[in-house]
Amino acid sequence: MGSFFGLDIYYFVLVVPTLLLSLWAQFKVKSTFTKYSQVRSRSGINGAQAAQLLLNANSITNVSVESVAGSLTDHYDPGHHVLRLSQPVYGQATIAAVGVAAHETGHAIQHARGYGPLGLRSTLVPIANIGSSIGPWLAIAGLMLSFPFLLNIGILLFAGAVAFYLITLPVEFNASSRALAILQQNNVLDAEELSGVKKVLSAAAMTYVASALTAVMSLVRLILLSRRRR
Repeated sequence: MGSFFGLDIYYFVLVVPTLLLSLWAQFKVKSTFTKYSQVRSRSGINGAQAAQLLLNANSITNVSVESVAGSLTDHYDPGHHVLRLSQPVYGQATIAAVGVAAHETGHAIQHARGYGPLGLRSTLVPIANIGSSIGPWLAIAGLMLSFPFLLNIGILLFAGAVAFYLITLPVEFNASSRALAILQQNNVLDAEELSGVKKVLSAAAMTYVASALTAVMSLVRLILLSRRRR
């Protein structure tokens, strides 16, 4: 394959469609979150309360729940055993808030139960940071300068980042399934409200799928470019 305005055609065929999917996924998660942020939970439970309820239901006493600035900045910090919920989630008694809080609590439950893929993902974080920031540039430099060794190192580093994106998928899906099961078992939400939570979590899951696809296709592109150069 040739190039188009200085860019290889692999980029347009493989990477651009996944980037468009990522944009759609980001729009979908924001619009779905906004929609269900306007639907109050009938029980009046807010995000912080839902998180604490789920932690208590799993006998997890060493994890604190804190508020963090921003929107959709929710995350679980396994190093400090802290569940950080964004302001629209922490204190709001909405379907979206309960759903996001429950999902992040799912990660805390994974950590407490020694869920293997979560530990593997944590191990891959340094490799992913280096691989995603340096790997592609080393590979492209190797191509431009005709240095096969540099090209191979770049591809190998980026492959580590791709592995991180792939292992993230089961981690995120499992956290959501744990959250939904516990919400249902403890009658936190009724069937209609659980349906809204599923839509919020499904939209969020699509962002991880899109990111993984973009990473995989970018790696395939680099490999194809290296084969063409050889």
